[in-house]
Formats: sequence, structure tokens, C-alpha cells
Amino acid sequence: MKNFFLTCITILVLLTTVVQMVHAQSKTGTTIGQSLLIEPSARIAAMGNAGVAVSSEALSFYYNPAALGHINTSDAQFTHSNWLAGITYDYFSTSLHIGSNNSLGLSLMSLNSGEIAVRTVEAEQGTGERYSVSDFAIGLGYGQRITDRFSAGFQLTFFQQTIWHASLNVFAVNFGTLYQITDDGLQLGASISNFGTRGKYSGRDLRIRYDIDPTRNGDNGSLPAEINTDEFTLPIVFRVGMTYPLKINEDNEFHFVVDAFHPSDNSESMSVGGEYLFMKSFALRGGYQQLYQKDSEVGLTFGAGFNYDVYSYMLHVDYSWAKHQHLGDMQRFTVGVTY
Repeated sequence: MKNFFLTCITILVLLTTVVQMVHAQSKTGTTIGQSLLIEPSARIAAMGNAGVAVSSEALSFYYNPAALGHINTSDAQFTHSNWLAGITYDYFSTSLHIGSNNSLGLSLMSLNSGEIAVRTVEAEQGTGERYSVSDFAIGLGYGQRITDRFSAGFQLTFFQQTIWHASLNVFAVNFGTLYQITDDGLQLGASISNFGTRGKYSGRDLRIRYDIDPTRNGDNGSLPAEINTDEFTLPIVFRVGMTYPLKINEDNEFHFVVDAFHPSDNSESMSVGGEYLFMKSFALRGGYQQLYQKDSEVGLTFGAGFNYDVYSYMLHVDYSWAKHQHLGDMQRFTVGVTY
């Protein structure tokens, strides 16, 4: 027990030092695909979104593909959230245990703004047209337990963003590792997400009529042209963290989690959380996300969940609430089944 606490203190000191020592310039708003940063698991979201070392559900491989190597059953989960400003967010994930030491994973993500009135300078009340913004992603992952304590995994993702009649497509890869440090379940995880190609918009909304010289008369003032947009990158995120299940007695457990984040388009941060589990059936969760991040608008998180055994299937229902300073609080609902 003494060695465990020394290990935990060392890891926490290292994580805190990494976060506080790195002071890179913030690049907020310089990347595309921000919906890829929305964490899908209501359970992990309730624990401050610290999930890189968690490996107990299908949604775990969003945070770290190596979790697929630690999952010993097949699992399917679906998350729905009424996101900020009336945006709807849905995420489906399933893991298929294909061998004693490996699993496949499939994920689908959808985000939609709903219909929005088209307004121009001349028609401030709307032109009568309506447009929408939508994101879609599909990912395929694989994870393998290489030794009894160490696993590694990767995920390939196709991402598409559509803004009315313009869209862009990119490909990305996530990869990570997971290591069980002690026999009683202390785990250390690390992952890199959204490392991929650059994307640029194309579509008929970028086609325009152009007057090459408005000061001249008699020339063609309506030449067909197309706006050429810049290429944009995805938001790359490096995560490192740990989790520890503290067994109080046969009916009571407490799970502690902590993650440190290094994003390519924001400042560094740390998230912490915990879960109290009673009789492996009912859970209460809480946490705090994005500690140390400059101008962070999120903070406290809470949630609950329960597991129910139906014949040979285990049903999961989870809920999370997360504070947002200006745009309204965020809630997630996740349902799943283990088989």
C-alpha cells in the first residue's frame, strides 16, 4: 500500500508539472472538426472527462484505442446529447471481442445544427431559404493485449463536415497504449487523437460571379469563378493519465481518475474525477475538467448510472451533467449492453 501511494504521488506530481511548465501560445479557433473533441461517454464525462486509462466499456476506445485490448467482453453503447445552442449530438460505439487478447471497435458520430434561416444584408429577416451544418465521422479500431499488463491499439477515422452546399473530408488516426502498473488495478494510459490529413472546403456555395476590374466598363463583369479556401488541420490531442480502483469492501468501490491534456489548438489542462460504485450496480460520479486551461468555460461535472443484469446481458444506463459558463449546461445520456 505504501508503494502504491508513492507511485500515485509521483505520477500526480509529474502530470501537474507537465501541465504547468508548458506555456504554448493558444491557437483556439484554428482547426476544423471540433465535434471530434466532444467526449461521448456519459460515465467518463461525469468524472471530469478523464478517461485515457479507463478500459471498461465500448466508448473507452474513443479516449484510448488500447482499451480494446483490455476489454474482455463484447459491448455496444449509444449516447445522445442536446448540445450547446440547440445542436444535437449522437454517438454509437461497439466493441467485438474476437480473441482472448484482442477486440475490434466501430464508432459512428453525428452532429447537426438543425435548420437555420439564411439571412443577407439585403434580407435581414431571411431569404426564405434554410441551411444546416452537420458533422459525420466513422471509425474502425483494433486493440491487442500484448502482455498480461500492456496493450496497444489504433483507430482509423473518416470525418466529413458539411455547411449547406459546401463540405470537406479528412482522414485521421488515433493510437494509444495502456499499462497496468499494479496487481490491484492501477493503470496508466496515453493516447494521441486526430492525427490526420488536412482538409479544404469545396462545393457549389464557393462558386461565384466575379468582376476582375469593377472600374472598367464594357468588359465581362460576371466571370464564373470559385473561392479557393485554405487547408485546415484537425485538433490533435495528446492525453496521459491514470485510474485506480480502490476496493473498500465487497459491496463498495471507489474509482479515481486523472488526465493531463496537450491539445494542438489550446492551452494545456488537467481533469480529475471519481466514481463511487455500490454492489457493482449503482454509481455516483463527480469531477472537474480543464484545470489550468486559460479562459476555460467548463468546470464541475456530476453524474450517476446503474447496471442491471438481464439473463446473460448486462444493461448500462448513465447520465452526466457538466457546467458551462456562458452557453448553458451540458447533459449526456448513454445506454449500453454487454454481451
